[in-house]
Formats: sequence, structure tokens, C-alpha cells
Amino acid sequence: MRRVLLWFKQDLRLDDHPAVQAALDADRLLPLYVFDPALLRPCAYGNRRLGVHRARFLLESLAALDGELRQRGSGLLVLQGDPAQLVARLAEQLDIDEVLTLGEIAPEERAQLAVLRARLGAASLRELPANHLLRIEELPCPVQELPLVFSRFREQVEQRQPVFQPRPAPARLPALPDNAHAYFTSLPSLSQLGLGEPLVVPNSAFPFSGGEPAAQARLRDYLWLGQGVRRYKETRNGMIGSEYSSKLSAWLANGSLSARRVVAELRRHESQYGRNESTQALWLELLWRDFFRWTLVRHGAALFRAGGLKASPAGPLRLDERFDSWCQGRTGMPLVDACMRELASTGFMSNRGRQVVASYLVNDLQQDWRHGAAWFEEHLLDYDPASNWGNWAYLAGVGNDPRQQRLFNALRQARQYDPDATYVSLWLPELRGVPQHLRHTPFLLPHLQLDSLGYPRLERIPDNWKPYLPSAA
Repeated sequence: MRRVLLWFKQDLRLDDHPAVQAALDADRLLPLYVFDPALLRPCAYGNRRLGVHRARFLLESLAALDGELRQRGSGLLVLQGDPAQLVARLAEQLDIDEVLTLGEIAPEERAQLAVLRARLGAASLRELPANHLLRIEELPCPVQELPLVFSRFREQVEQRQPVFQPRPAPARLPALPDNAHAYFTSLPSLSQLGLGEPLVVPNSAFPFSGGEPAAQARLRDYLWLGQGVRRYKETRNGMIGSEYSSKLSAWLANGSLSARRVVAELRRHESQYGRNESTQALWLELLWRDFFRWTLVRHGAALFRAGGLKASPAGPLRLDERFDSWCQGRTGMPLVDACMRELASTGFMSNRGRQVVASYLVNDLQQDWRHGAAWFEEHLLDYDPASNWGNWAYLAGVGNDPRQQRLFNALRQARQYDPDATYVSLWLPELRGVPQHLRHTPFLLPHLQLDSLGYPRLERIPDNWKPYLPSAA
């Protein structure tokens, strides 16, 4: 009798899952997820690696996965502890023949798999293709020869015109091992994890639940029912509401949704309704995601260092009270503060907002970009190591870009993407009483008036903001 342990990590789905497909010929199958409490302890940058919003989304995703497994005659065992240690112990106690899991791309997770492989006794460990869009055999060249610039990567990929054929979730799964039921307990709550319950925020741009069913429902809505994808290029720089972008990133990040499934559906949509600039733009965003993933595979730990992929740091490495003000959304720059408060309240922030606040931290506040990346890691619902650290390194001038830092003029961005200060008014209630034309520039108000609002005063007005100040100022 062949007994298999299926270890889920950041791949919380049954659709288009290579390890699930590989497990179908087992006689007994134990699906497992291990929650590592180390994620809740301070990391090298002083904050947790997992915050309340992503933890909530994770628990919802695990509950959904358990439901999908139970419908197929199985169930999800969730344990807390050191993953390599627990998987090895279970394999021994349940007489497991093989452990199946998806491969990893980040250094710590790859090291964890190496530790597990060394600890497993009679059981073998098999790694299946990771959550890439392009499998390694589908790349245009060996990983170490991949272009360092996205435009060239895109050219090489599109010359090959890859075809994606994801495999659907199986209708049934092998039964659980007879002696596995004793290990099953209920999912921990956020309170039991020491995080507390987040408040429901009606203004959230991400009012969705975790899990594969919710991910599939959003994909159907965005591509087929509402067809928001056909307007994506025109709306993607929006900042308010759930429909300005696909919002698929959180499910892609924890693997509740397969990138290959998204592209397969996108191609099917294009075959029925035609390709336009918006469907092409969504394809490019998915390709960017894969570009960052393969960059991480190629460069490993270098991506997390101060100098990133460059020989030496291109940006500042200091850290002072201005970083705390940035985290709290109290810098005195309303667009930046509104974005940071949205992140803290909901775990989400628009792509435009992310670029603005990252550039502001590095270029205007002159703070260490790695601390910004770590703050995002804790708070973002859709945190993904390759995309997060890759984008931060890119904006700090130490990533995949021949240029130095990418400087965003925060006030110009505010005028362009929030011209009526609607977004700022949504997240900064203390500025709602300020005349609309001054809500992006409250630092121009008299000192006493600004102090009475309880909003911080900007230390210095950058010279490049002057063309975007109110004409009456």
C-alpha cells in the first residue's frame, strides 16, 4: 500500500496543481499544511513577517481548501510548528512512503526543503514544478542566461508563443490514512495566533475572501461576467473600489489560483471577444510576475541585500523617525499617508500607490528600501517574495533596471491620479474639512489651522513640487 503525504505551502488549491495530480495514484493520501509560528516573531527588520490581514486571508484559504478536499473524500490536516521537523515526524509516525510538494524559489524556503530531505528516513521527497507561469522547460533559455531586463525577457517569451493547458481539479482523491484522524484539530483563530480580529473596513478595495472558490469566482467575473479585463488598461491606475484592477494578486500569492489557469482563461476570452490593449496589459503584468520569480531563482539571496542585484547600494541605508512616520501614514504628504493608512487598515494598496510610497520612502525620506519591503511583507494581503522584493529593488535602483532609482514626484502623482482629492479624503478624515483644492497641500495652511486638524506638517517642500502647488499659493 502506497502512502503519500501531500504538503501544501503557497499553493492552496486543487486546480492545476502538479503535486495533487502526482498523488492520485496513491492508496492513502494525507494533505497537510504547517503553520510556522516563526512568521509571527520579529524578523531582522524588527517587524513580523505575517500580519493580521494576510493571516486572516490565509485562514480563509485553508478553510476553503479543507472544504474542497472533504468534497473529494479527504481533508486538510493543519499543524503548527517547524515545518521540516513536523513533516519528517509525521512521515515516520504514519509510515509515509513519499512526500509530495511544490518546489520553492526563495532561499529560506529552499533551505527548508533541503533540511526536510536530510531528515526524512525511509520516505522520499519529490518536488513538483513550482507556481511559475512558465515551467523551466518552457523558458526561452537556461535560467542563468535569462535577460536581466524585462523587455528582452518578454521578447524572447513571446517569440515562442507558449500555450498553457492547466489540468482541472480531480473529482476524487485517495482516502486518508487510517490512523491520521487522531491528528486532526480545528483551524486556529486569529486570536489564538495572538493577532486579534481586523476591523471590517467598508472602503476596502479588496472586499474578497480567501480560498480557491473565491478566486475562481473573481476570475469568472473579471474575464467573463463583468468583463472588467476589457477596460483594464484604462482603469488600472485607479485607487478606489474593487473594479479598477483584476485583484487576482492575493490568490496568486498564496496559490489559491494558478497563473497558468489565469492565462489560459485570458487566451480563451481573447479567442471569443478579441485581443485588445487591456487584455494584453494583463498578460504583461502576469509576465512581470514570472520575470521576478525567475530573477529570484537566478540570484537568490542577493535580491534581499542592500545592493540588490547591483555591485553596491544605490540608495540610502539610514533609518530614523521618518520611517516610523511613513509606516503610520503621518509624513505630511497626503497621498502617501492615505496609501499607508489604507494598507494598515485593509492589507491592500493600488499598484500606483505602491510605486508612489516606495519612491517617497527611498528618494524623499532617504530611508533604507529593505525596511520598506519588510513592512510591505508584513502588511500586504498579496505579499509574494519575488514580486515584493523585486519591485522594491527595482524602485531603489538596485534591481532589474539599467537606470538608477525611479523617482516619482508624489505631488504630481496626486494631481494626476487623485485630481479631486477623493482618495485622500477617503483615508484622511482630518482633511475632509479642508478646501478641496488644498487637500493635497495642507502644508500650505497657516500653522495654527493645520495644528488644529491634528495632521502633521511637512518638513520641507521639494523644489520639483512647485509646478503642482495651487496657483493661489
